[in-house]
Amino acid sequence: MCKSLIHYLCGAMSLNFSKHLTHPVFKVISELVTEKDLEAFVIGGYVRDLILERASNDIDIVVVGSGLELAKECATKLRVKKVSVFKSFGTAHFVYKDINVEIVGARKESYRSDSRKPIVEDGTLKNDQDRRDFTINSLALSLHKDDYGELIDPFGGMTDLENGVLRTPLEPKQTYSDDPLRMMRAIRFAAQLDFNIEYESLEAIGKNAARLDIVSMERIMEEFNKIIMSNTPSRGLYLLYSTKLLHRFFPEMIELYGVETQNGKSHKDNFHHTLKVLDNICQTTDNLWLRWAAILHDIAKPATKRFDDLAGWTFHGHEDLGSRMVPKIFKRLRLPLDAKMNYVKKLVRLHLRPIALIKGFVTDSAVRRLLLEAGDDIEDLMLLCNADITSKNETKVKQYKKNFLVVKEKLLMVEEKDRLRNFQPPVSGQEIMDTFGIGPSQEIGDIKSKIKEAILEGEIQNNREEAISYMLKIAKKMGLKQ
Repeated sequence: MCKSLIHYLCGAMSLNFSKHLTHPVFKVISELVTEKDLEAFVIGGYVRDLILERASNDIDIVVVGSGLELAKECATKLRVKKVSVFKSFGTAHFVYKDINVEIVGARKESYRSDSRKPIVEDGTLKNDQDRRDFTINSLALSLHKDDYGELIDPFGGMTDLENGVLRTPLEPKQTYSDDPLRMMRAIRFAAQLDFNIEYESLEAIGKNAARLDIVSMERIMEEFNKIIMSNTPSRGLYLLYSTKLLHRFFPEMIELYGVETQNGKSHKDNFHHTLKVLDNICQTTDNLWLRWAAILHDIAKPATKRFDDLAGWTFHGHEDLGSRMVPKIFKRLRLPLDAKMNYVKKLVRLHLRPIALIKGFVTDSAVRRLLLEAGDDIEDLMLLCNADITSKNETKVKQYKKNFLVVKEKLLMVEEKDRLRNFQPPVSGQEIMDTFGIGPSQEIGDIKSKIKEAILEGEIQNNREEAISYMLKIAKKMGLKQ
């Protein structure tokens, strides 16, 4: 919804969104609560996104009273077979046509200092709105037929939507101390919606940063990944840095920050550079793990930083060390230790290879070796390397970009000619043993290695006929007979 329309709505005496509440879930709930003389409201993110005209796959409904029976009856009418019930929280959940529906009794909450899990009691709609994280998420629309679609906005959430402001319904220090995950959510919404966090809230986040330690890493990563998946992740990451939240869970990234000068020579700020690379790559991909590769591509620079009187600052081997750091970081951050991690490891390890080609003469041999190592991830590697071309010197950037196109063209040409992606030796070890009547031995590995090198150097084509001919030639020199 455009700002002018929000402004118009904010000026209205009474707001009603009945014509927008057409989903079958709302109609069924409305019939049930009207028949039972109950109060029920759609609340939170669905209402916010409805007003902002953003797609939403989650519907949260608050019932004044018990929501469990209402959820079961609603599911029955919608012919939904499975309903998940969480009695301790008075919550029920089901999925209807790819929409997540959660129905809960209105509640009030209190917290202990060592946990973000609340003590829950029955409450009113106002109690439920009080406990929400932000005013824009406390907006509610009635589902009773007598006032169907009427907006309940006790904290000025509509005005905050108009002004693009994130503000807590209650005192921010208490809000963030009670549930520290809300600090991550504040920055996530700021990044996703391009909103500003109100000054008092931002100050309270900084003062409560240490409280993030009681939140599970899985929940922190859930919010962090959503920040990474926003259109301009650097906005969220700068906020995480300035509020000291990033320091609590990602110290390796903090070490990238800053510039050191020696003998009049300085290196670039690798934190700012990393965020620039991340923003760059977000213009070309929605792949979360490619974005993670952008975050981690220079992660080992602090550990490999050295000063040379002639060369200045160097970071030799940071790509290899960075690749080896990936599993440890993924394990601590509770990220998947599977093919996704290996994909990030590979891109971090190879991220300098195309850059090296850009700087020098592009040989077929170098391109073949890159294709062999990158395999099916070559396109993603090239996206990462293109995003990594950052400099304040525009002439230098233009030249790099021009050379980058040359490398891409060379990759396409060699790939088409040599078919090296996911390379498999044209001659297997078993065939070599059968040909020369020998068992497993060093000679088998040597022959396979020489065939591979001959293909990479362009001495023979990547096909079975030339590989067998070359095998017989080198085996003869090794004293092997058919």
